[in-house]
Amino acid sequence: MNFPFKRVVVTGIGALTPIGNTAAHYWDGLVNGVSGADFIKQFDAEKFKTRFACELKNFNPEDFLDRKEARKLDRFSQLAIIAADEAVKASGIDNPELDKDRIGVIWASGIGGMITFIEEMKGYNAGDGTPRFNPFFIPKLILDIAAGHISMRYNFRGPNFATVSACASSTNGLIDALMYIRLGKADAIVTGGSEAVVTQAGIGGFNAMKALSERNDDPKTASRPFDVDRDGFVLGEGAGALILEELEHAKKRGATIYAEVAGGGLSADAHHLTAPHPEGLGVINVMKNALEDANMTAGDIDYINVHGTSTPLGDVAELLAIQKVFGEHAYNLNISSTKSMTGHLLGAAGGIEAIASVLAVKHDIVPPTINFHTPDPAIDQRLNFTFHTAQKRTVRAALSNTFGFGGHNASIIFKKYEE
Repeated sequence: MNFPFKRVVVTGIGALTPIGNTAAHYWDGLVNGVSGADFIKQFDAEKFKTRFACELKNFNPEDFLDRKEARKLDRFSQLAIIAADEAVKASGIDNPELDKDRIGVIWASGIGGMITFIEEMKGYNAGDGTPRFNPFFIPKLILDIAAGHISMRYNFRGPNFATVSACASSTNGLIDALMYIRLGKADAIVTGGSEAVVTQAGIGGFNAMKALSERNDDPKTASRPFDVDRDGFVLGEGAGALILEELEHAKKRGATIYAEVAGGGLSADAHHLTAPHPEGLGVINVMKNALEDANMTAGDIDYINVHGTSTPLGDVAELLAIQKVFGEHAYNLNISSTKSMTGHLLGAAGGIEAIASVLAVKHDIVPPTINFHTPDPAIDQRLNFTFHTAQKRTVRAALSNTFGFGGHNASIIFKKYEE
């Protein structure tokens, strides 16, 4: 690829995570290896197989949003708006001198308004069968509504839609934003994702699939990617927002540039509802596609923020794919799973993990994989998993992997910005 397209950079970030309620606090939590897991506070989980999750801490939406406004929003939309507000402010794109027809919003969620659905059905089932539903039921529930709210809040009239590809949703949205800007269809796009499914249905549903860790005796160390005793992921909630912007547009207005978006890749396993392809075919293809799109080679990557959910099958499959794509260079990489700290934010995972990758490139620091205790014989221990402690190194480029149920794969590459 000879890059006939426009170059795209990151000019703003915003985050609401289980280890920090701003992008700066989130990064501080990552670098310091903080676990966001604890016993569930949002409902009584005593009878559930898993009684813990990575919830937001010290968070009240009314600290950010008008009370009346907040009540019209599902939690996933509240989180989306708050994270987007931080990113928009950091970027400075809420500027009346900019062409709002050319600023868009592409927002992701894997599930959307689950809390709203549960609350409405509880109310209906508690009654006499007479249908009494909140007029905001459907507008609070639907996946695209977060993108709509962000666009209305700032009068951004460019491309506006939602992406949904399970746990690959946010990365899918980032890649869509990259393509629209590359093609000259927008000057800037607010993108990322939010998820809020730490609920009875969320925990119960994933428990039924045997997808969640059940380490109730020690929640803080339950998310332990690559450890032989890993027993499933830890459910998380939150949001990550990034402002992607055309390079010349950003330079003209003197915007801060965090990193360049080098390229992205998409693929499908076409194999199984929830399990990865046994030979890692889809994961191999998606990383190759990202490298090709970025006009880069495997040797150009210094850090991979892996999907690394702490599941028995998934962790091994991803690492085998990395070794096939990167060959001997795999041993020169830093690899880490920030889900060991944040838990798995499902459709929002790609948003917060993209921010982790961008900041690794910006600060030349690789966040760690925490909670490792016992090596897995199925995993090559010569790989550098950045266990326990953040590592300083030059990070020329970072690749972020996200994979979703249904065999959806998305990878995106961020690199240092150079003129």
